Amino acid sequence: DGIRDSSVTGVQTCALPISTQSARNRFAGIVTRVEKDTVMALVEIQAGPHRVTSLMSRESADELGLAPGVRATGVVKSTNVVVEVEER
Repeated sequence: DGIRDSSVTGVQTCALPISTQSARNRFAGIVTRVEKDTVMALVEIQAGPHRVTSLMSRESADELGLAPGVRATGVVKSTNVVVEVEER
């Protein structure tokens, strides 16, 4: 039925593949680096000429099975833009 129980929270979640969503910036690639501590994980994906970096909970990285060589897609949805200028 596509429904599974989370082993941590007991909350039911949908395990069906996502077919549509509002995030339009998708970077398909290969995981090149995963650094984990006790709480957080830093994940890098090489998507063509682009390197996408994500900071997520360690639990999420473990549940997704993220490791170097795994195919993954970085989906970017942001309401924030950082502005930078050249050094003076």
